[in-house]
Amino acid sequence: MNYCYECGSKLILQECFNCGVSEGIVPYCPQCKTFRFPVFSTAVSCVIYNKDYSKILLVKQYGKDKNILVAGYVNKGENLEQTVKREIKEEVGLDVLSLKFNASRYFEKSNSLICNFIVQTAGENFVLNPEVDYAQWYSREDAKEKIIPHGIAQEFLLLSLNKV
Repeated sequence: MNYCYECGSKLILQECFNCGVSEGIVPYCPQCKTFRFPVFSTAVSCVIYNKDYSKILLVKQYGKDKNILVAGYVNKGENLEQTVKREIKEEVGLDVLSLKFNASRYFEKSNSLICNFIVQTAGENFVLNPEVDYAQWYSREDAKEKIIPHGIAQEFLLLSLNKV
């Protein structure tokens, strides 16, 4: 962030003290006389496993022929676990049996912190909403080959394989 989102002035880096404790070097707007902490979105993504962890569900969305993970943004008032359950129910109609944190990465393209979870679902009979073009269960080995290569989704999937 180089410019103030309120007035457009160029920000300067300045040490920020809060109750006498340093918060570090933070962008500061000399015009507004306010520190501008970085703003970004928070999203979840899910490596969805069936009940016995033998299969992984991958989806295709938005007319693209790329297998990805179910993902979505955290809504105001939601915690990460609520978002995971809502997104899975909305996009593929499945109920979550269990979930655990896998990893997180910052994704510059969307200015988002993506928090990934390993999810176990109760069933395998998914129902797609209009946002999802296609979904399929893959064996753990096939999922490694079918996921879009060289991206965060592949990284999350590969990390999950060592944790279940």
